[in-house]
Amino acid sequence: MGRGEATRTAIIEAAERLFAEHGLDNVSHRRISAAAGQGNNAAVGYHFGTAADLVAAIVERHSAPVERIRARMLAEVQGSTGIRDWAGCLVRPTAEHLEGLGNPTWYARLSAQLATDPRRHALVVEHALRSPALRAVVAGFRACLPELPPEVLAERGDMARLLTVHVFAQRETVLAEGGVPARASWAECADGLVDALVGMWTAPVTPAVHAQRA
Repeated sequence: MGRGEATRTAIIEAAERLFAEHGLDNVSHRRISAAAGQGNNAAVGYHFGTAADLVAAIVERHSAPVERIRARMLAEVQGSTGIRDWAGCLVRPTAEHLEGLGNPTWYARLSAQLATDPRRHALVVEHALRSPALRAVVAGFRACLPELPPEVLAERGDMARLLTVHVFAQRETVLAEGGVPARASWAECADGLVDALVGMWTAPVTPAVHAQRA
């Protein structure tokens, strides 16, 4: 790894930790540069340009290995009509990636911030749309769902996204603080999420609510 690439990596790692611990809007370029061991306070701007470009680089650093794991899992469930198989392909790749990073990790907490920030959520959507494996998994998952009104489908999609990122973020926080999470491993955490997601997606729709919206 060359000096420039080593500097970029140090900045990415420092920024990811600081963003996760203090929030995306509470960390300056100067602080990131110092945490990355850079005497030049302009190092972040020099290597990444804007704060949005830096966040995009962090997301890309994790999305590539998650994509490889998801592609492997997709190959294992092709042809399945079981909703649990496809739900697993949605959440288990991230869990396996986080497990492989060791402890502590910061990406789950950063992801939760991105998922709930309208200004930055578009970045997550952009990366998701560039993932062939994820698009295939979503298609396989939706093919297993009961017939749902479009607005309910969209609503439960938002619920599933928020539930997933916040469950992962909560477990990561507990581990980072030296606590004992409810689930012993990231894989078991994914098991719990699959149970919850399947239950949510297959739950009946309240007729009165649907009638009022109609």
